Amino acid sequence: MKKLLLVLVAFLALQLNAQSKFTAKQWQDDLRFLQNTVHKDYPFLFKKVSAEDFDAAVEKLHNEIPDLEEHEISVGFARIIGMFKYGHTRMGWTGNPVRFRQLPINMYHFSDGVYVQGVHKDYSEAIGARVISIGGMPIMDALKKVYPVVPVENEQFFRAYGFLYLNSPEVLHAQGVVKEYSETIPITFEKDGNSFTRTLTALPAGKMAPTTYGFVETQEDWLDARESGDTPLYLKNLDKIYYYEYIPEEKTVYVRQSQIQDDPSETIPEFYDRVFDFIENNDVEHLVLDVRLNGGGNNYKNKDVVTRIIQSEKVNKVGGLMVILGRRTFSACQNLVNELDNYTNATFIGEPTGENINFYGDNNEHLLPNTKLPVYLSYAWWQDKPQWENDDWLAPHLAVEMSFEDYKTNKDPVLEAALSFDGEDFVLDPMEYMTMLYTSGQQEKLATEVPKMVQDPRYKFFDFEGELNNAGYRQLTRGDHQTGIAIFSFITQIFPDSANAWDSLAEGYMEAGDLEKAKELYNKALSMDPDGPTGKNASMMLKKIERGH
Repeated sequence: MKKLLLVLVAFLALQLNAQSKFTAKQWQDDLRFLQNTVHKDYPFLFKKVSAEDFDAAVEKLHNEIPDLEEHEISVGFARIIGMFKYGHTRMGWTGNPVRFRQLPINMYHFSDGVYVQGVHKDYSEAIGARVISIGGMPIMDALKKVYPVVPVENEQFFRAYGFLYLNSPEVLHAQGVVKEYSETIPITFEKDGNSFTRTLTALPAGKMAPTTYGFVETQEDWLDARESGDTPLYLKNLDKIYYYEYIPEEKTVYVRQSQIQDDPSETIPEFYDRVFDFIENNDVEHLVLDVRLNGGGNNYKNKDVVTRIIQSEKVNKVGGLMVILGRRTFSACQNLVNELDNYTNATFIGEPTGENINFYGDNNEHLLPNTKLPVYLSYAWWQDKPQWENDDWLAPHLAVEMSFEDYKTNKDPVLEAALSFDGEDFVLDPMEYMTMLYTSGQQEKLATEVPKMVQDPRYKFFDFEGELNNAGYRQLTRGDHQTGIAIFSFITQIFPDSANAWDSLAEGYMEAGDLEKAKELYNKALSMDPDGPTGKNASMMLKKIERGH
């Protein structure tokens, strides 16, 4: 019996060694190496996270490592790196010593929910279904769980790439979506009014759904939710980096460019020479440049796009140049749309971009010394706009999103909006418009027009409250307390449920010396957000007033 036990113990030890490639200390040493490398060579990355919070997260993971499985440790590294919130600064999955697997499904977040855009034929009943839960957890809660693992530049970046992480059984377990690690994950769907659950088995390590710019096409063993029929222009000719098509009834040239790289068959300068030769020699009044799928490339190649547009008097005018943005508009393509915004008369349509306006890109690969886990740390700061114009994303002037039904039936509401845009009933620059109404004394029109615009879905991505709030603080800085208070009062009328709006108004009165009114308003803000950041600020300011300002 003793011999049998010894054999069993030895066998289990061998199994554990086979599953665990590295010791806890090796992982811990690699974590320290990463920490030291960041502090020594990349301290400039501490913009969205403090060095103190980063170090605290490192200490937490360091202490947990001995009790974690290797996939949990690797996901822990991804969480640490994800704290910087720059899409180019990330942990590598290819070349990772821990093999991550993917479920045979491609989900997409449409305007009306998360749906199965593509799936392996073994689970054909799920194609086109709405996703209700994964691993028993509601889909939106599951997405929140995996969010910290993703190097999230902004919410759009997560909508574009978050499902790659949600599709991993290793990430699902490490982030607590499922309690026990398993290569099979139950997913609950809803289709045609009926809900059903199917258990999906992960693909072999290194395999994943065959996507092109985020979409699965019907091929061999894979199914696409799109019905047969006319392929929408943004999904045509995906084997080419760019192509153009003339839409005669709209006198419009449509260009889809999905990388900032030369196509093997034709360089970018050659392609745009053809495009603008056609524009100049034919009955063309509009150019639609579609970069919603464009994840970047070499931003030095943007010059030939931007300069040709600037030179074209036929299309470089308001209403003549429409640029379609999307969640995958990223990296060198963020540079492109920044330059188009700076130097052309482009009208942007669609969704916000997946990158900050100014951002850290271009990364160095670092192989951690023990595990050889690849880590990519950004070193190049790209700034196309002044720092006061930086933002989470470049927002479209005209917000248009796609529903699942649109996708399924081959409709493209974004292109339709671009083709039908005339600008007569649309304000391209809401802040400029509101300023004009205020300075020209049209207060009544301001009070009626702005609430309508706030409720208009076309302005979904314009931050009315934030922009007005900034305008109010600019007046306070200039010493014009009366105008600042007027702006803050206007904000509370439009956003009466915003604690921040009342907090700002309180500050206006405090700066003006009316401490009693400031106390009243700070107490209101505190009651609306007792445990949040606005409430904490209000509490601090009340104490400051009590101490004698």
